[in-house]
Amino acid sequence: CRSVSQVPVAEGKSVQQTVELLARRLEALGADKQGTFGVDCETYHTAATLGTQGQTGKLMYVMHNSEYPLSCFALFENGPCLVADANFDTLMVKLKGFFQNAKANKIESRGTRYQYCDFLVKLGTVTMGPSARGISVEVEYCPCVIANDCWNLLMEFMQSFMGSHTPGVPSVFGSKHDSTYSPGDTMVQYMELFNKIRKQQQVPVAGIR
Repeated sequence: CRSVSQVPVAEGKSVQQTVELLARRLEALGADKQGTFGVDCETYHTAATLGTQGQTGKLMYVMHNSEYPLSCFALFENGPCLVADANFDTLMVKLKGFFQNAKANKIESRGTRYQYCDFLVKLGTVTMGPSARGISVEVEYCPCVIANDCWNLLMEFMQSFMGSHTPGVPSVFGSKHDSTYSPGDTMVQYMELFNKIRKQQQVPVAGIR
């Protein structure tokens, strides 16, 4: 199971410098680099002709994750997560009369994967267009697929390099109970993180004290 969270930019540092700071902490623990990763998200809204006059159209997020190169994820806020094959992108082009791509809202996180014992950590720089907007940290405890069985272990490990910025229990864990964690649950967490960062882009970023 996995936790996806945001780490604030360190006071007096840039986004990239803060990512490097977290990377040094991981490497000091003994983590090894294991390649790179990328997660991207495009926003679609219902076409104006479909919406009821005076009401805002529903948003759909189409996402990709380099960990699942043959899959495409389509998510609605507070709704289901559809897992499809990569041809779903072609289908969205054909559905442009129903869903329109809000191109200016594309957001992605890219960075380095680190392996430490049974943990996989992905440190990402979140960007919109040419601008770095924030930092994402994804932590996976590989041997376990039941979220509630390993949260305490995940949290203890995250505290070792995230300190006071260790996140709370992800909202998707609350709905899983004793069921199996799925790739869609990770994408829901990224969707929530990206939407949070979009809303913060006009707000000064708090520094680490």
